[in-house]
Amino acid sequence: MSRGKRPKWMIEIAIERMNILFERAEMEFERHPERSNRYVVLAKKLSTKYNTRIPDKWARRYCKRCNKFLYPGHNATVRLVNEEVNILCGECGHVMKIPYHKEKKNKRRARYESIKKRNDE
Repeated sequence: MSRGKRPKWMIEIAIERMNILFERAEMEFERHPERSNRYVVLAKKLSTKYNTRIPDKWARRYCKRCNKFLYPGHNATVRLVNEEVNILCGECGHVMKIPYHKEKKNKRRARYESIKKRNDE
């Protein structure tokens, strides 16, 4: 095993633990927001220790600047602006901008193909 490289089974366990921590953070946010913030910190430590990415499902659910768990409607606002999704952290004011060109492109392509199919009939 080379330096810094972990076996696949260790990485799978780390990802499973990160999923559990984020699920617990979501459940505990209503009653104990400080506990859910701690779960996010623990999940980030796991990802750095095992050199893995936080699962895509949870990657947008915490603030990259202050490491707080984001719960839309409570401490985060989600807005669609121009061609991107803006997620504003209510704790520190950090804005995460996520483009959605790909989704719009796929939608346009599907519409074009349905029109083409209708014309061929």
